[in-house]
Amino acid sequence: MSLFNLSQQYNFAKSFVFKKSPLYVQFYITARCNLACEQCNIIYSDAKHQEMNIEQINKVAENLKKIGVNIVLLIGGEPFVRKDIHHIVQAFTKRNIHVRMQTNGIATEKQLSECVNAGGKDISISLDSLEPSLQDEINGGFNKSWTRAIKTISNVSNIFPENSTAFFNSVIMPKNLNHIIKVIKFATKIGWGVSLVPVHVSTPENPLGYRTLDYDNNVTFTNNDAPKIKKLISDLKKIKKNYNLYDSDEYLDDVENFLLNKPINWRKRNNDVCDSPNLYFAISPSGTLKTCCDYEATKDVFIYDKNFPELYFSGKIQEIVYPITKVCGGCMYGSYPEITITARYLKAFMERVKYFNFKPPKIKKYSSEQLQTIASEILNEQD
Repeated sequence: MSLFNLSQQYNFAKSFVFKKSPLYVQFYITARCNLACEQCNIIYSDAKHQEMNIEQINKVAENLKKIGVNIVLLIGGEPFVRKDIHHIVQAFTKRNIHVRMQTNGIATEKQLSECVNAGGKDISISLDSLEPSLQDEINGGFNKSWTRAIKTISNVSNIFPENSTAFFNSVIMPKNLNHIIKVIKFATKIGWGVSLVPVHVSTPENPLGYRTLDYDNNVTFTNNDAPKIKKLISDLKKIKKNYNLYDSDEYLDDVENFLLNKPINWRKRNNDVCDSPNLYFAISPSGTLKTCCDYEATKDVFIYDKNFPELYFSGKIQEIVYPITKVCGGCMYGSYPEITITARYLKAFMERVKYFNFKPPKIKKYSSEQLQTIASEILNEQD
């Protein structure tokens, strides 16, 4: 059974063919978070934004429907710190917009049930390692954050309906480089998928949006890491046939390029710029337009304003965004590259069709104790 209904599949096809209708929007519903992860700068970058209320969010949802958006990712900060998250989910699902929720594991059983009742059936959880102490360290030194994430994984597995999908978001960093494949094996065992993101680092001289400022060199790769990076990418491409790794080969090749400070290639078929705002863009917690994770387009454009669809269809939004995308060196923030790759590379497109329509992973039901046992067994396997 497909994750998307026929109307949504039609809109996908239209977006991919004409590339003038935004398939996907990242909506940062809050900057608040219960963790302070080493690889993330979002809680500081978006702290200046006042969160929208549910009335404004319903206006955002209505405008996104009008311009043809198909998927909205609810992200933060930590989205589940908002007590009204199920109302936010419903604002989009009742307008036939598919919702993906993201959490670091703080989501409660009650919140998950409410979101499912609101039409949510797609979720991702941050998981970078099967080693509890390492995950806690990556999360900013918060004890038992790994254990809480495992509990949430169990709750999702037992609460979400059969035709749901669930992913782990895993950030590739020096300290978990040897843990990535084990996370993928764990995900496959329990019927989840994995989407990888290389760590993004900026400098105080040139700070960029959500990229971490690595003052202590905790997350920065060096030239000495090159052989290990190349081996990981090679291994990932080999295991894709048998494990639930979502990422395309083209994306994985560019993960390697990005981590080795080489030019990335996923934008080559679009004159070396990304597809924002034609296939995707982002929204700040206060409702302003963001080109992507790194760049805020303008504070003068609020997505909930009644004239936003007119601005979009008239080309005014494109005029605001293009000067930013033309000079951007490029990112590897997962969804943006993968959507461009899917829209412009036939092999990747067919992989996505197969993943979501013909061979989607089926979430398996486990208790948190069972999940911890499975994780421990995989963690202790000989490589």
